[in-house]
Amino acid sequence: MTEQWAEKVLLFCRSPARFLSASGTTADAVHAELLRELRDDRAQDHVKVLLLAPYCEHPLVLCPSVSVAEDSALELMSVFSQCSPKVFPLRCHLLVAVTSVLVCTDCVRRRSSAVQDVLELLLVIVQDTSELHSDGSSRSLRATACDCLREMEACCPGLLSQHLELLGALRQRESSRLHQAYTELYSLVLRNSVLQLAQDTGSGPEQLKALLEGDVCVASEVTQDSDLMNGKDVSALSSLVLGPMGAVPTLQTGPECKELRSILSSLLEDSYLLTSLAQSSLLQKLIELVAMVPGVSPSIFRAQLLRLLGTTEVSLLHTTLLMKSAFTDSLFSAEDEEFLLKRLVVLSQHPLLSTAEKLFYLDCLLHFPENRPIGSGDRDEVLPVLFTPQLATALVPTVFNDRVTMLTRFNLLSMVYVEDGEDEEGKGLAYLYEHLVALLGIVGNGGNRDTVSTFFRASFLFLSHFGHIENFSRHLIKRLCELYLDHTHLAPQLINLANETQSKLPDSNFTVALLQGFQRTITKVSLTNLKSQELTCHLRVLSRVAEERDIPQRPTLLFLSAVVVASASSPLGNWRLGNSILAVCRCLLTHPDLDSMLVTLADVLQHMSSSYRDTDIQDHSRLYYTLLTNLSKEKLAGVLERGTATEGDQVKKRSLSCIVAESEGQASILTIHRTKKDVLKLVELNATEPRQLPEDVKDSCGSVDAIVDYRSQFDGPEFASEVTVRYQLVHSEENQPGSPFDRLFSIRLHLSLTDDHYEALRDVSVPCLLRETPPPVISLKLRPRQPYPTTLNASAVFTTQDGLTWYSNLPNIEVSFQQTFCPVPVPPAWGPLRRLDLFNALWSEICGGSEEMVESAESLFCCGLDRGALEELLQRHLKTFVLEDDGGGGDWHEVRAMVFLPPLSHLLLKVRREEDAVTFDIATDNWRLLPHVNSFLQDITSSDTR
Repeated sequence: MTEQWAEKVLLFCRSPARFLSASGTTADAVHAELLRELRDDRAQDHVKVLLLAPYCEHPLVLCPSVSVAEDSALELMSVFSQCSPKVFPLRCHLLVAVTSVLVCTDCVRRRSSAVQDVLELLLVIVQDTSELHSDGSSRSLRATACDCLREMEACCPGLLSQHLELLGALRQRESSRLHQAYTELYSLVLRNSVLQLAQDTGSGPEQLKALLEGDVCVASEVTQDSDLMNGKDVSALSSLVLGPMGAVPTLQTGPECKELRSILSSLLEDSYLLTSLAQSSLLQKLIELVAMVPGVSPSIFRAQLLRLLGTTEVSLLHTTLLMKSAFTDSLFSAEDEEFLLKRLVVLSQHPLLSTAEKLFYLDCLLHFPENRPIGSGDRDEVLPVLFTPQLATALVPTVFNDRVTMLTRFNLLSMVYVEDGEDEEGKGLAYLYEHLVALLGIVGNGGNRDTVSTFFRASFLFLSHFGHIENFSRHLIKRLCELYLDHTHLAPQLINLANETQSKLPDSNFTVALLQGFQRTITKVSLTNLKSQELTCHLRVLSRVAEERDIPQRPTLLFLSAVVVASASSPLGNWRLGNSILAVCRCLLTHPDLDSMLVTLADVLQHMSSSYRDTDIQDHSRLYYTLLTNLSKEKLAGVLERGTATEGDQVKKRSLSCIVAESEGQASILTIHRTKKDVLKLVELNATEPRQLPEDVKDSCGSVDAIVDYRSQFDGPEFASEVTVRYQLVHSEENQPGSPFDRLFSIRLHLSLTDDHYEALRDVSVPCLLRETPPPVISLKLRPRQPYPTTLNASAVFTTQDGLTWYSNLPNIEVSFQQTFCPVPVPPAWGPLRRLDLFNALWSEICGGSEEMVESAESLFCCGLDRGALEELLQRHLKTFVLEDDGGGGDWHEVRAMVFLPPLSHLLLKVRREEDAVTFDIATDNWRLLPHVNSFLQDITSSDTR
């Protein structure tokens, strides 16, 4: 039993949707089964703990509405009350499950009655110190209750404001390890309560004093004010000091605020007893409190600074920096600021720390909160004023650093030397360049992929800061050209470096100088014994060079001519090489110096159109040659360059050629546009059509055994059980008359499945849909693998009267369980008695416990209906499937109905009218259908009784 539940819970928690689809059940059924097992006294405690996992992991799946969540919480609380007081693990998990359900389903924000009951229970638990000296189990239960209260308070700020004095007393009284849990809970409630007062413009010192002393009236007002916050984003309250300090609300209390100061001092004194993470969380809340109450001086933290400035805990150091950002020079002196910087430098290179911690400290240096910040607080990375080159000397990068640390240090040192104003004679800048050259040497000697990536990132950083220094940039260009000549496969990285540098430094001439260097290097290369891959890389670089308007392209054209002549009679003349050549030619066709290259470029294109071995390359070359020799330079540029327009422009840039104007119209016609709203929808027309056998199927009345004759037809190749559902294709309500979609043509409907219970559907073609004519009828033939309810996603592609093609989504199509009902596919010549024999035979097999019917099941459904309502129900929902009415026109006793559910399932019903109820005896050869049968009967009986 335990293994079965363990597997089911694991599958459900991993993917609820997949679990429900595979098992053929519903979330409501799973929820009911879990509660039933939790209430069972025979179930073991560790099994119940396992069953609570779905409520903690996926509460919204099991409890989709507030009402269901409240009922579930009350059920779990009843299980809690029935547990033995000594079963602490199960009771702890029950508290967590109840809190998860209430928090995730929005019940806490609504403050329902169930929430109040849970709050009372949790408060009773946290006050129960009767077993203080027992084993740690009772303390574990109280710790869990504190965590649950803290979670509910975080979800709904101000929820526990009325209990502030109680929580404070519990914190002071607790001397065990639970003191931390009480402190965290109390500090959160105190922060939220003061925040609510600060947001109320009418609050002052009297309200704060009354709140801290436990005045119920004031606490109730705070709670009511917190109701106003329910419609706001609660996540904004998670940390007030992370945003601009000017946005923090303040509570005007005057210079006297002894009560709050006393509480803060007590919390700070007790902070030594907490773990590092708990101290960090507590200090952050206290920082926010002091920031909201000007009557409390930030100097209250002065006694903690000595410990915080010397801490090795990342969380506490981060909190210290938050404190410095909040209070600057009102708490931290210049000596403190300098000490913090030195400490960050030391920690960022400490050998015992992990790489992640070192990077954190380096990031703190780049976002250091200064006492006198020059700019705004939300600016990009900048160096602190007190961070001198002498301090930065300890952070120089080396080739032995990991790639991330190396790049971070390289960026930091670059910013230091830029701030210090170093020129090309500076030692620090010379060291950075030497480091870059060392990385280049490693790449040249066959460095791995990470080394190559690190070098190019470092090169970009160096050029971003020092690209204006000609001495270094000139030497770097020379080294990069040498590197490319030895490693042509680095062409994409070098082109990307040129592009990014040009984007970062648009006024710098480094990119043009680099590309000119590549052009000189490539055009001097001999074509003898040049590999195809190397030549393709050269042409790719030259294509990028040809995009620069300031670079003369004569050397590129001569090199291109030599390549074309050589490739025409060599194995290099493949499609890939020809495409690379044409890419360079295309860039040259739009170059401003085209007039000076006209004859040579025309010869290249003409030679390729006649001599190149690939036909596709010949055709493209002939097109370019025709455009070059027949269009002016302006029209040629207009044909080859795409017109661009930003979104929202009223006038779109058009090409100068009429050919392009025509192509633009053709592109609009050939493009499938997407509608902004739904244009079409499918409306169900009538009930399901019964499936009929083909005409050549013989009647089997001669056989004595009706069930044998019936099942024999299933073996025939012509038998294909399916369900036909008829819909009308109509305009949606959003498509009002007079729109461009009133007349639609060549409609193609695509229907996709959302599960694997049905065979894939073919697309449906509809000739037209005109608003002034009756809508067309569409028959969908569904072939179930399992006769379960499903949802179909629908979309359509159609053409409007102006010739444009559109794509539009349709509302989802819901296929109900009842729509899969079909009359039993017996031969047409069978009479009523023969059908009744088949019903009896199937009923006997299902209810007789036959070994062949291993998946069969029986069930019973009862409801209260009078005779008239029952007759109307049968007439409306089961008329097609009724076999016999024993009573004729008088007081009938029993009605039998037989339903066929494709592909091979059956549902048999015996409906009897008792003295005070109507009973439905259910038999089916597929037990997985019972939940759907029960839902179907509930729907039709409840609708008829109403």
